[in-house]
Amino acid sequence: MKKVILIVIFATTFVSNVIAEWKPVEGRIMTKWASEVDPKNPLPEYPRPQLVRENWTNLNGLWDYAITSKDAGQPDTFEGEILVPYPIESALSGVKRKFTPNDRLWYSRSFNPPAVKGGERLMLNFGAIDYKSEVFVNGTSVGKHTGGYDAFSYDITKQLKKGKNTLVVSVTDSTNGARGKQQVIKFDQPGRIHYTANSGIWQTVWMEKVAETHISDLKIVPNIDNGTVSVTVNAKGGTASVTALDEGKKIATAKGKAGETIILNIPSAKLWSPDSPFLYDLKISLGKDTVTSYFGMRKISIEKDEKGKMRPKLNNEFIFMTGPLDQGYWPDGNLTAPTDEALKFDLEMTKKYGFNSTRKHVKIEPARWFYWTDKLGLLVWQDMPNGGAGTGAKGNKDGVPKSKEQADQFEKELRLMVDQHSNYPSVIMWVIFNESWGQYDTPRLTKMVKDMDPTRLVCGGSGWYIPPACGDVFDRHVYKRAPSVAPDATRIGVGGEFGGFGYVAVGNLWVADQRESSVYGTAVDKRHFEKMYLEAWEETFANDLRVGMSGAIYTQLTDVETEINGLMSYDRKVMKIDPELARKAIEDRNFPKKASARMLVPTSEKEPQEYYYTMTKPSDDWFKPNADRSSWSKGPGVIGNKVHRNPTINIGTEWKSSDLWVARNFDLSEFPLKRPVIRVAYDENATIYINGVKALSLKKGDNTRHLNIPMPAEAAAALKKTGNVIAIHVDNKNKSQYIDVGIGEESITW
Repeated sequence: MKKVILIVIFATTFVSNVIAEWKPVEGRIMTKWASEVDPKNPLPEYPRPQLVRENWTNLNGLWDYAITSKDAGQPDTFEGEILVPYPIESALSGVKRKFTPNDRLWYSRSFNPPAVKGGERLMLNFGAIDYKSEVFVNGTSVGKHTGGYDAFSYDITKQLKKGKNTLVVSVTDSTNGARGKQQVIKFDQPGRIHYTANSGIWQTVWMEKVAETHISDLKIVPNIDNGTVSVTVNAKGGTASVTALDEGKKIATAKGKAGETIILNIPSAKLWSPDSPFLYDLKISLGKDTVTSYFGMRKISIEKDEKGKMRPKLNNEFIFMTGPLDQGYWPDGNLTAPTDEALKFDLEMTKKYGFNSTRKHVKIEPARWFYWTDKLGLLVWQDMPNGGAGTGAKGNKDGVPKSKEQADQFEKELRLMVDQHSNYPSVIMWVIFNESWGQYDTPRLTKMVKDMDPTRLVCGGSGWYIPPACGDVFDRHVYKRAPSVAPDATRIGVGGEFGGFGYVAVGNLWVADQRESSVYGTAVDKRHFEKMYLEAWEETFANDLRVGMSGAIYTQLTDVETEINGLMSYDRKVMKIDPELARKAIEDRNFPKKASARMLVPTSEKEPQEYYYTMTKPSDDWFKPNADRSSWSKGPGVIGNKVHRNPTINIGTEWKSSDLWVARNFDLSEFPLKRPVIRVAYDENATIYINGVKALSLKKGDNTRHLNIPMPAEAAAALKKTGNVIAIHVDNKNKSQYIDVGIGEESITW
């Protein structure tokens, strides 16, 4: 694409010692990008990549703020400074404080407007404010807005004066549980699947001077079957000239009146896809106004395959969609990514993990996120932030609106989501309701969205209630296993959420001492997580072949607060699975064969190994390397009950009591180990220590054979080349009892 030179004019210079005082509020983990946030110039990139003007003024930075009661008027004095555009609840705002439905948030700053003459207008633009806002320029209200995720603008030309002008924004945020995962009444208190709320300005604020007759919007629709792209230039009159460019070379030009469809022929069109995300540039002129944009030649459709199964097609070829659930939360910026590089990073990692899609879950991102999905090549399932407008579906019965006012607002925001994001080639599906949250009138709303945008798939309800013959997608959610969702006569079948395996990234947690996933269960360690993850995808692809499923979304891309089932930690510093290993599995469907392990400390399977053991409770330090075991007995493994035993386990030393403590000394012929495993046979409960560090806590086992279990990182770090001790406490209540352990090095073959 053609590079656009953006001239950013900052209208206000802040006092240097004020800038120096700003810093993120400490107390939680942060991403590496937090330190890169420049309070003089946060998020400096032009925020609207599909309607770009060269001259603009970025109003991000430090503003004055105050919180009053909801019904209070503008305060005479302000409490301090807040860094826009980070939500007031976020660390990067420099404030990080609770904001309730009874509060009103006030922002204020001054600016020097550019000279406006000859009918020119000055537009004030907001990427998004959560949730209700009113904007004042020099004391005069220029407009009110309700909605937390859509962009809006005001013409402030009439309110301008010479010299310093004052901009004030008033915000209330009174809805709770109505916008996806946010909880307005919750602040910084971890809790399952709902997260800290976000209030106020959370996307870029900027000004730009435009001609009196100017382009307000574009509607871009590609048609790969005809080799054309249609462009509608919205403006108050005038004739527009539209030029398509291929890497700077003009390939098509056409003219037409504002509001009418202008069709350009694209010869030998280069198609956009995840494998080849080619984007054409656009240059549009109307009178004195000129903007640049871009488009991708892409088509999404559904059709029956050779087996009669309804399947999705991308550019007239069948595709299986794979992706993560991407919630778009950040430990330092909440809904707002610290930097544009951070925003891009999540999408780059999505590609590196081998995915061709992503489901943006009950959140609508800033325009630059969609620019990066277009640029990098990802198929976007875009959720509508829902939750409060309806009573919710129950069983096989649809919900009803809670009130006309709430339904009208929800539908207004739904239409804005579709309208403001219809030009992005990466967006291929609209998801109206998630898991029946606030669901109502599903067939009507599905038809409304489909009528608005017939070029994309529409999912009326993801996961739970889906009315018959409604929309293009039949979607089911399952956890702790692989999805198996067959299509029906008119809709493709997808698993809109699955997996959810938890893995604790110690040292990179929202709650420092958390040890378990808050929702879906927890892996023993990284390789246990890896095993569950890969096996779930292998079964998912088998279901694709077995029942004709067409897509699957793994939950989820990153941890979010106490929900620790991400492929990355919340601070994006820990990759819980090797990206290349994941890519081979997801993109190539090439799964590793069952891992084998070379035994470096053998078990008693082939030859009895010597153990120290005692059936009398030892001292409290019995598991430590230097514990006194002089009174313990010695005997060959396997230690267990010869009468009541598993026939595959060869008992070398009799054990009949309820509790047993055993230990083995060992050296390692190879060191360090890259993928150490503990090979174990046990019955019934066993706690295993390596050099005094707890490695495994195994419950209710009767595993009938020796198994290789990945050694947790903390235990592996305690290994030495010589002088190691493995210590075990095993207890049993059913008399079929035994214990045997060894240490091995695992290897993976493809």
